[in-house]
Amino acid sequence: MAQRRMFSKEITTSDTFVDMPMSSQLLYFHLGMEADDEGFIGNAKMLSRAYGANSDDLSLLKAKGFIIMFQNGVSVVKDWNLNNKIRKDRLKPTIYRSEKSLLSVDIDGSYFIDNQMTTKVQPIDNQMSAQDRLGKDRLGKDRKDILSGSKEPDQLPYKEVVDYLNEKTGSKYRSSGTKTKNLIKARFNEGFSLDDFRTVIDVKSKQWLTDQKMKQYLRPVTLFGTKFESYLNENQVTGKPAMRNGGYGTR
Repeated sequence: MAQRRMFSKEITTSDTFVDMPMSSQLLYFHLGMEADDEGFIGNAKMLSRAYGANSDDLSLLKAKGFIIMFQNGVSVVKDWNLNNKIRKDRLKPTIYRSEKSLLSVDIDGSYFIDNQMTTKVQPIDNQMSAQDRLGKDRLGKDRKDILSGSKEPDQLPYKEVVDYLNEKTGSKYRSSGTKTKNLIKARFNEGFSLDDFRTVIDVKSKQWLTDQKMKQYLRPVTLFGTKFESYLNENQVTGKPAMRNGGYGTR
């Protein structure tokens, strides 16, 4: 097992990361140091207690998309491949092969679980135990809803976002998918607007639609993930999107 670990400033200086409590940020670094050569940790809950963190910190890392947690207690650092580049001749393969087989790697090297596999390996939000839920003193209502689910009607424009993506790319993604909805909700919780989604779709469609290698990444898990703000700020599309709706959040 390699003895050195690295962390990308692209991850650790992002607004999403620095907005977390210091205890959650510190836990992320500890988990990164304890993970195996492919980013997997078999005892994240025990480590969080050993390093003075608590279930709120671990749950927040999951909710914000910095780690992926499986039902059997195994976790993986989502952006492990972005943080660490270990030579193949020095890499010791993870022992968590069955969990790794359920993951894919996106264009940026981040792990993700396909929509079809989500229900097999991720706990449903309302099945989480009480001690794993975030206390309202630690997080705002919107962030708590990511974990526990809101009882209020969800009025976010999932269909408008996905319909616009399908219209621009000729794809047939569904707005009802759990993973897609969670990604869209996470970006709205961060303050992005419906027009921001359209802009990102326009920007990346212009760049990738005619590139056969890149065209496959015109999908919700890539466009609406942790690189969303970077894509938005590329600002390579001029003019305003044809569709407008001012009823949702602004930036």
